[in-house]
Amino acid sequence: MAGVGHRPPGALEREVLAALAVAERPLTAAEVIEGLQTALAYTTVVTTLNRLCAKGALERSETDSRAYAYALSGPVDEIPAALTARQMSLLLDAGSDRAAALARFVAELRPEDERELARLLGSPGRRRGRSS
Repeated sequence: MAGVGHRPPGALEREVLAALAVAERPLTAAEVIEGLQTALAYTTVVTTLNRLCAKGALERSETDSRAYAYALSGPVDEIPAALTARQMSLLLDAGSDRAAALARFVAELRPEDERELARLLGSPGRRRGRSS
């Protein structure tokens, strides 16, 4: 549970993504800070932006002033799913027995999730993030 003055896990990332989505253009870290509801240290926001870039949620480009500008890497409604998928991939990569982890994951799926996974696996156009 979050302590007094602390955000729940992922809350700052969601706030930063929301600020970028509302802007509809790339923003520098300073501009992101202006769009947030709370005052944060510049370094905190830059760290969050860099982490979101590493997760594939943001793209970064250099501006004329040599500052970086950050933009959503895709439609805002697809980013939560992309972040979850990235986390799942990282966890699989970190494990020692990928096949066992996948087997356990599938065994613990709810029936409706298992059907959806089977549907996705049976649809070649849906693999690797491509839509049919």
